[in-house]
Amino acid sequence: MGLKRSLGLALGLAMSAIMLAAPARAEAPLKIGYSDWPGWVAWQVAIDKGWLKEAGVDADFQWFDYVASMDAFAAGKLDGVSVTNGDALVMGGSGTKSVMILVNDYSNGNDMIIAKPGIKSLKELKGKKIGVEMGFVDHLLLLNGLEKNGMAESDVSLVNVATNNTPQVLASGDVDAIGAWQPSSGTAMKLVPGSRPVYTSADEPGLIYDTLTVTPTSLANRRDDYVKLIKVWDKVVKYINDPETQPDALKIMSARVGLTPAQYKPLLNGTKLLTLEASSKVLEKADGFSSLYGSSKISDDFNVKYKVYADPQDVDSYIDPSLEADALK
Repeated sequence: MGLKRSLGLALGLAMSAIMLAAPARAEAPLKIGYSDWPGWVAWQVAIDKGWLKEAGVDADFQWFDYVASMDAFAAGKLDGVSVTNGDALVMGGSGTKSVMILVNDYSNGNDMIIAKPGIKSLKELKGKKIGVEMGFVDHLLLLNGLEKNGMAESDVSLVNVATNNTPQVLASGDVDAIGAWQPSSGTAMKLVPGSRPVYTSADEPGLIYDTLTVTPTSLANRRDDYVKLIKVWDKVVKYINDPETQPDALKIMSARVGLTPAQYKPLLNGTKLLTLEASSKVLEKADGFSSLYGSSKISDDFNVKYKVYADPQDVDSYIDPSLEADALK
């Protein structure tokens, strides 16, 4: 018995020596999904400028359609993904737990309820058909607008339409209005001359926050890398917001989605990009839309009510403000 233990100890010491002598194995790049929303397209500035490498972050940003990025994250193919706070909860309700570590922006007009020509207000949609993707953020935006105008969901007739298809549905005349985010909302207004937004996310700032959301395992293993990445985000926002450098930023961002800088600028204006200082205030715990916690609680109530998932979730467990706090030090 003693001999076996001695041989085992000797073998263990030999293996330790080999491991110490061998070079450390490089960690794989962080795989992060991003998609066509100004607050996420903004990452392209850091990518093209080489700021990730400069900051010592090995990150592979992968371009997706929005829902496809959520599917890839749920399938374990990504470490992080760019999603709204409400959709982070939706993924969790389906069994994919995640943690929001950065608030990139809030929608400030790019999410819209767009009515056909002749309808000038949300109140005029009473008794009308509205095409919206049920259970998604613009359904919530619509409900918020109806409530603010003294109306209820029962005052309109909802038609479930995938957001990407809303421009064509409005153009067909099958509905009187749609709920959509950019670029679908902009496409709808081009397809239907005279159509107009009658309620937008600018009417309720904080209803839709856009975040960088990561897996708990990746966060535990690569926390320092994420802090570095968050610092890069602050640099990106300041570059985009600076009048002297914004033209270059617009050139980079518009090229990513196949538009001209002039075409892209209005989309950027409908998104309130957040510096770390501004974002950290959103990460303070409070009720209501001014806080990621309060906004997410409202989203959770909405998701349960409309059976997106069955049971209320522990919203606090989806948010970790400590990385932004460390990035600000």
